[in-house]
Amino acid sequence: MACDPITLATPGVRGLQPYQPGKPIAELERELGLLNIVKLASNESPLGPSPAAREAAARALHELARYPDGSGYALKAALAEHHGLSMSHFTLGNGSNDVLELVARAFLTPADEVIYSEHAFAVYPIVTQAVGARAVVVPARDWGHDLRAMGAAVGARTRVMFVANPNNPTGTWCAATELRALLQSLPEQVLLVVDEAYFEYVEAQDYPDTSAWIGEFPNLIVTRTFSKAYGLASLRAGYAISHPAVADLLNRVRQPFNVNAVALAAAGAALGDVAHLEASRRVNREGMQQLQEGASARGLAWIPSMGNFLSIDVGRPGGEVYADLLREGVIVRPVASYGMPSHLRVTIGREEENRRVLDALDRVLK
Repeated sequence: MACDPITLATPGVRGLQPYQPGKPIAELERELGLLNIVKLASNESPLGPSPAAREAAARALHELARYPDGSGYALKAALAEHHGLSMSHFTLGNGSNDVLELVARAFLTPADEVIYSEHAFAVYPIVTQAVGARAVVVPARDWGHDLRAMGAAVGARTRVMFVANPNNPTGTWCAATELRALLQSLPEQVLLVVDEAYFEYVEAQDYPDTSAWIGEFPNLIVTRTFSKAYGLASLRAGYAISHPAVADLLNRVRQPFNVNAVALAAAGAALGDVAHLEASRRVNREGMQQLQEGASARGLAWIPSMGNFLSIDVGRPGGEVYADLLREGVIVRPVASYGMPSHLRVTIGREEENRRVLDALDRVLK
């Protein structure tokens, strides 16, 4: 073939490195022939979906030959009631990653700049580079977002700012007063995207529910997901909340039927199962304490987290410890690509799963 296909791609796509997900259990089974593997790498819920969500998903299977409701009417109606907003404020996505990409496609060009923090979620640089926009990466403060510095970085070309609250993979969070001050300082042509994928886990008193600010700030976009606390990671359902005019633009670039029928049904049912959500929060709270105390007892530092994961400094190259843990049948997440070369991110699991990780660390770090 005379023409190299890479030369046909846009400049942003040419240099793009795909997102690397956590290693699947089946892959480790194939590679090492191990059984009884513990996977705490992808921030999935150890409880899985609620019984109501499972039942709704099962009922939806009877209509697999038909396209889903492209407007997602039932789920949007449930979300509108949940948030106290009209349905016109919502954009549904194939996970919240999907709506993050919609923001980039709808509002960014190669002439624009995007601001996000050091150690921030990997999807922000991916969607920025894919559309050819320029990334402005602001140094972190104590592993978290330095909102004042991010505000100071805004220039004439800035169009979008991403703030993960809490942030993945650090687990750090932004207080309500600081985040509101940032919003108030932004020019109206700068969109602030607050990624709240781990919203349901947060118990900090100073943490804001920014979906309640939508009426005040037309340039605010809030993203949420059903993949974490609601336990629907494999079905991929997420959404954005924004001013109706912004939602209209996002829906213009949204692919038809981007959320499948089973996901729509399960997400709507999960939203109403408060008891299961509270159980997920309790398991996370107890597991977080278990991992924090276990890491401290082993002399390992960790970053305070409001997500469903803990980033632990293992005191040596994280990739090496990660590989050793794989041979122990334990999958966690190395985060050197986030500028955290000696940290491993460990998802909060059930008590016995957390113990497996701590026991394996004893063996590989001695």
